[in-house]
Amino acid sequence: MRCKEELDTVDPVIEPRKPHCVHRRRAAGIHRLETTSEPRAHGLRRRARAGFTLLELMFAVAVIAILTTLAIGQFSKYVDRARNATAQGDIAMMQVEIERYQTGHGGALPDSLSDIGRPAFLDPWQQPYFYTKLAGVNGHGAARKDHKLNPINSDYDLFSAGKNGVFKPQVSQKDSLDDIIRARDGGFVGLAAEF
Repeated sequence: MRCKEELDTVDPVIEPRKPHCVHRRRAAGIHRLETTSEPRAHGLRRRARAGFTLLELMFAVAVIAILTTLAIGQFSKYVDRARNATAQGDIAMMQVEIERYQTGHGGALPDSLSDIGRPAFLDPWQQPYFYTKLAGVNGHGAARKDHKLNPINSDYDLFSAGKNGVFKPQVSQKDSLDDIIRARDGGFVGLAAEF
């Protein structure tokens, strides 16, 4: 038989707390009702929680660390894409300025970027853009080349050394894959890895 529950009409503020029926025990054939002033859950004492346990704090720190790592990775990829796009835009803009220079100077190419008003123009990685005039030069020694060692331009080379700041004459080499290049005489402006 279960214990009788207290009436709901008792106001806990006015009247003190009455003992709660916990369980019955058989002892020597006599049924006895034990009461206690503290509620128990299945015989285990509930403890008051004043804060977080060490395990909970470690779990929270681990979750925050994982989320931070993911966010930083995504943010750095976004920054790289933005810098690549900026360098591509700069090269396309300088290409237009070089064409204007050619139009105003009887088809002659500028000798350097300072001739078009860009003497110390830096890429998004704070490195200078590289310009090499190829037209009128005998041979293709100074020209940048593709994976088959063919020159990628016939008039001039214009590129950024990219994130690592290092470049090789052949754009398919490992150090040059992050370069932002102008190729096919202006038909391609983009990442050397995509050329």
